[in-house]
Order: sequence, then C-alpha cells, then structure tokens
Amino acid sequence: MSARPFHFTQTEHDTYAPSTYAQSHWGPDHLNGPALVGLAARALETSFGDPEFLPSRLTVDLFKAARGVPTITKLTLVRDGRRVRNAECELIQDGVTVVRATLVQYRLSAPPRGTEWVSPAEFVGPPDRDESRGIGIGSDEVGWTDAIADHQNASRKRFINRTIDVVDGYRNTPFVRASMAAEGTSLVTNLGTDGVGYINGDLTVALARLPRDEWIGVQADSHWAADGIAVGTATLFDSHGAIGSGMVTAVSNPDAQIDFRNDPFPDRTR
Repeated sequence: MSARPFHFTQTEHDTYAPSTYAQSHWGPDHLNGPALVGLAARALETSFGDPEFLPSRLTVDLFKAARGVPTITKLTLVRDGRRVRNAECELIQDGVTVVRATLVQYRLSAPPRGTEWVSPAEFVGPPDRDESRGIGIGSDEVGWTDAIADHQNASRKRFINRTIDVVDGYRNTPFVRASMAAEGTSLVTNLGTDGVGYINGDLTVALARLPRDEWIGVQADSHWAADGIAVGTATLFDSHGAIGSGMVTAVSNPDAQIDFRNDPFPDRTR
C-alpha cells in the first residue's frame, strides 16, 4: 500500500476494494462520484485506449448508490472503427450493475480548413494555490478559499482539483484526471445557500484535448432547475486554457442534503 491517498485497491484482475477516500457525503457506506467515474474511466482507457485516438466523450450513468464493497469492472468493445471507437464499462457490486459508462474515442487528425466561432472562456485560479492540498473552491461572491462551506451562496462557482489516485500504486493518466475533475460539475452548479440538495445521476465529460498538467479547473456555465430536476454545465481548464465541457443532470434529494457547514470529512473538503 502506497503513502499516496487512493480510492480503490485492486484485489483481483477485475475486482477493486474501496478505501475510505471513496466514501461519499450523501450517506454512510456510499461511494462518491469521482471515485466511480475514475474507476470506469481507468478501466476503459487501460483496455481500449490508443495513442492515435482521443478519448473525447465519457458518459457515466450512476444507476444506484454504490457501496463500500468489492466492485467488479465488466468491459465491452462495442465498435472498433477506423475513425471512431466505442466501448462500455459496467461497475458491478453483489451481482448488480451500479454504474454504466460509455466511451467514445476519435482518431486524431489534421483540422479542417477555415476558422470557426470559439466561445470566450477564461479561468482565473487562486492567487496562492495550496500545493499540500488537492482542492480549492471559488465563487464570485467570496473569491477563492479552501473550504466549500465558504461558498454556500447563490453566485457563480469554480473549482480547482488535483485528483487522488483511483487505484493504489497507479498514477492517474491525463484522461482519468479530467474525467474525475469533471465530476465537480455537480458541485459548482448545484451548490447553493444551504449546500447541495441535488444528487447527479450522470456525468458527461467531452474533451477537445487532454489536460497537460495535474491541476484542472471546473467553472460553472449554466444551472437550470424546475420541479426538482436540475441540469448543470461547466467548462474544464488546464493551465493552457479550456479543454472541454462537463454536464450533469440531477434530482432533488432534500432528505440527505449536504450542508458543508456540518461536513463529516472536513480534512478532505477544506
């Protein structure tokens, strides 16, 4: 076991045991979204990744609450085309599929002729990044701090994350880092004055390129909600600029609403 924090230990070829870092704020013995997204992304890239292809879209459906039990990865290559590759991964616990992820990869090539419209996007990170920690959070109302509770307000939010390893003993690849960081789309779009009351049932991360460094920023672009259903979108950044987008759909979960002023894991989210 390494000294670095991690979400899972690999116990067999396709079986993983969750660590305490994989625990979610939503309830006892629940696993968090970044851990599940990271495990699926890692399994898909390990089995089907190719340096000539970009893992351009990952969609993760979180079917039901995953728990702190051995988790099996089941992989399927759906299509192995010349320009497009499609693959699927299921995360299975006690014989039940709790997560299904779909990966689309495109072959890298030269860009087409001409110039296209590009959305203006700027991410201004914290002036003094704490290298001893893996997160920072900011909002228009407060600015940057290291505590999520400081940003329980109704202004636009942004997040910077250096992800911990998915599996003990293996460093995260750029694709896995981007996928895990993109799960922060739910945080930056659904965090309000009383905490997070929407639980996302999915994540879609779309990448134009892979991140070039470890720290990845996630900045809210939109949040729309009606009748207990919310949709949030965000832009992902590395130190060189925007790299892609994240999107989540979420359902109201007020009985288990996360108020970070009463955070059970303060060392992890400060």
